[in-house]
Amino acid sequence: MERDGKHSSGASTDLAQSGLLKLMLRLPSIRGRLQILAGHSPSLMELCEAYGEASAALERLENGRLSQEAALIAEYRSVCSEIEADVIKYCLDNRDSTLK
Repeated sequence: MERDGKHSSGASTDLAQSGLLKLMLRLPSIRGRLQILAGHSPSLMELCEAYGEASAALERLENGRLSQEAALIAEYRSVCSEIEADVIKYCLDNRDSTLK
């Protein structure tokens, strides 16, 4: 994430952690796998960061709901759903690595 021309890895880590927590609440059936895989997977943490950003933007839009933002809200809902599907697929594709 860029702030004032500098890379802010702390903010990026915070977004990834926030996204992970939100995904764990949203997807309880894979919560355990998410916890295990998140500690070892930069790819999964990138998905968590993207989810953290998208879900935060969606929350802001929904809280300040204006009729002209309906299309944008629908787009962010779709993005969040797509990331959720990607996370589920990732966890299912990597389920054997949780046994190691």
